[in-house]
Amino acid sequence: MFGQSYRWSIMQAEYSTDLVFKSGQILSALYQQLAREAVLSVKAEHLATFLGKKLTPQVAAEIGSPLGTRIEGPCVKHKLGSCSVKLYDKFARILRIETTTNDVSFFKQHRWVEYRHRPATREVAPLKKSIYSLIDLREILLGCNHRFLEFLSSLDDHSRGLRRLERLTEAKPDGDRSFKGLNFFDHHNQALLRAVQRPEFNLHGLARCDLLRLLPELSPSRLSRQLRRLRVLGLLKRATNTYRYYLTRSARLVIAALERLTTFAIVPALARA
Repeated sequence: MFGQSYRWSIMQAEYSTDLVFKSGQILSALYQQLAREAVLSVKAEHLATFLGKKLTPQVAAEIGSPLGTRIEGPCVKHKLGSCSVKLYDKFARILRIETTTNDVSFFKQHRWVEYRHRPATREVAPLKKSIYSLIDLREILLGCNHRFLEFLSSLDDHSRGLRRLERLTEAKPDGDRSFKGLNFFDHHNQALLRAVQRPEFNLHGLARCDLLRLLPELSPSRLSRQLRRLRVLGLLKRATNTYRYYLTRSARLVIAALERLTTFAIVPALARA
């Protein structure tokens, strides 16, 4: 119209990869761990690798500040020059990894480069800002997301331990009763856990009469309730057709952690204070 023509160009582009979880509870614990590890572990050279760059002094001088990390509410954002990689949860069910760029020429590709006074050659050159670069830009940004995701998958995941801790410390119903969770700093809880993990119970298990002599302050009825409580919390299992109990694997891990935390960390620290 009126001899006008339009030229479309890319000002900003972003590409996201979504991981959908069946349970928001699983994602919540996992995201807290990943966000914390991402803030502490991602360095400038890591982010450059995610973006397909090799961080050299020359590149660092060109882009200015090599790395910027911001925590924007539930979002963790790593910024390198005109590009950034973000990690956040969406709707408490989706873990989103997103790469954003404000200058597509930050990336390079194999393409035909035209010259005014000599034939065109195919070489590695900065990406053009034309919309015809969108197909190549999608592949580049998708690769950035995948490299960041591979890095996150190599981090330690403690979310399973967090879920186990919540199950042990929160109240749990059983039939017409509700049993409160464990308090690892309560003297009575500690005495009970140390009693059930004694070595002589490893082979033949333990019975209520065995614990009565170790915990004389507990009456038989109260000790029966405590044994039922440990079974409900998943720390004890009963042998078939008997009244003898054995520690579960979770119980052994929990009691070992309790001993290590109190005996070798808290008590010495308080003694020094």
